[in-house]
Amino acid sequence: MANNSGRSDRGEIIELQLPLPEDLSFLRAGDRVLLSGPVLTARDSVHRRVTETWARGAEAPFELDGETIFYVGPCPAPPGWIIGAAGPTTSGRMDRYTPAFLDHGLRGMIGKGPRHPDVIAAIAAHGAVYFAALGGAGALIAKKVKRVEDVAYHDLGPEAVKRLWITDLPVVVAVDPHGGDLYRDGPSRYAEAKQ
Repeated sequence: MANNSGRSDRGEIIELQLPLPEDLSFLRAGDRVLLSGPVLTARDSVHRRVTETWARGAEAPFELDGETIFYVGPCPAPPGWIIGAAGPTTSGRMDRYTPAFLDHGLRGMIGKGPRHPDVIAAIAAHGAVYFAALGGAGALIAKKVKRVEDVAYHDLGPEAVKRLWITDLPVVVAVDPHGGDLYRDGPSRYAEAKQ
């Protein structure tokens, strides 16, 4: 397995430690990745509040510089669990806010589904990355969470901002730092490979 420095064989799984390295140019759409380390949780309610806070000239209650956001609102933890089911939400719901978040230093995002062309352009302009996690596997993803800390907007309940420490979360690079888009290019690459 390769680590943050990249690798020669595109079929290998890349192990990435969070926070993400400054240079993500070795990543390509379609790369399989195991993520370990701290991520912030935030869905559309948080994105809207933060954007409104910035519009008033105030600072957000948490720092975005160098962070990775997991678009998730975890369920309450059942007895004996650290966290409840934690499946990714549809990332397009954050598209209107994402360019501003990238301007404030956001490096990575984890969610599901395609992104708007303007967001893809902003990801490339900032050398950031968007990872796709497996939808419908919230209970399995929850087992990758080793620690949870409350961060901000506690009134939002499950959608409050939390910091999760994850270990070996399997994701795929959906949009790479070069503007490569697996949702756009993946079907044609698959068709070519079958020929």
